[in-house]
Amino acid sequence: MAEIIDGRAIARQMDVKTRADVEALVAEGHPAPGLTVILVGEDPASEVYVRRKIKACENVGIRSTEHRLPAETSQDDLLALIDRLNRDDDVHGILCQVPLPGHIDARLVLRSISPDKDVDGFHPVNVGRLSTGTGGIVPCTPLGVMELLRSVIPDLTGKSAVVIGKSNIVGKPVANLLLDAEATVTVTHINTHGLPEICRQSDIIVAAAGAPELVRGHWVKDGAVIIDVGITRMPGEHGKTRLVGDVKFDEVQHARAVTPVPGGVGPMTIACLLANTVQAARNLFEGRSIMTGDDYADAPGRGVLAGR
Repeated sequence: MAEIIDGRAIARQMDVKTRADVEALVAEGHPAPGLTVILVGEDPASEVYVRRKIKACENVGIRSTEHRLPAETSQDDLLALIDRLNRDDDVHGILCQVPLPGHIDARLVLRSISPDKDVDGFHPVNVGRLSTGTGGIVPCTPLGVMELLRSVIPDLTGKSAVVIGKSNIVGKPVANLLLDAEATVTVTHINTHGLPEICRQSDIIVAAAGAPELVRGHWVKDGAVIIDVGITRMPGEHGKTRLVGDVKFDEVQHARAVTPVPGGVGPMTIACLLANTVQAARNLFEGRSIMTGDDYADAPGRGVLAGR
């Protein structure tokens, strides 16, 4: 029977450390780290995510502010707001909730956030630093994936891993983090041939394709560790819906360990956002810049890249 990797419990452990890190900063005479969330429009899912993030900030002592903008907000006005936040010393992390209305270029907006305050880890500077193993803020979901993996396999050296899905948000960053941890990594995508066999040869499977129940039991070798990043709402019984991942959960009980959906990767994403906010605040307090890399390799709280 596979061990169920409890993302909620591991996220709570991370939050305890994050709260302690916040208290340490305050004890040193710094203000509590501040996270600003921008929400444009009234997307229902985004509304839920933002409420959860704000509540999570309160729980660990991070100051949070919101900017709720109407859907018709112009791109120029949004960029002007981000520019002000970039220059505001009381703001240590900036998060612009996506999706954005169609008339706004999301890539341009995300690039406009200072890399030093980019707690999502999406800015090209942070992406580049991750890909070259030279620091930067790590995207939240990939960071959470690595924390979950290390809860089962502390040392990933030499492990064979397959990442199903090559997205810029999850697949590619996870692959870079695994490589940085000295795993041997295969990245697959929709045009990959022989995916079942690739999976059967892997010690670790990270399923991030957004394809419900893609990974079947006969794809998984005995003793593999599976991190299921996918989440899709599917029709259930009596007119209700159910959430399923990219893995056929009941068929992989011969694995060593597997994350459930929900309750696996999801809680880790917010926990890692909070940790990133504290990391960004400390870097700014101590004069370290991601843009230059000044003393960044020795910065505390670098998460997975520091073997956290």
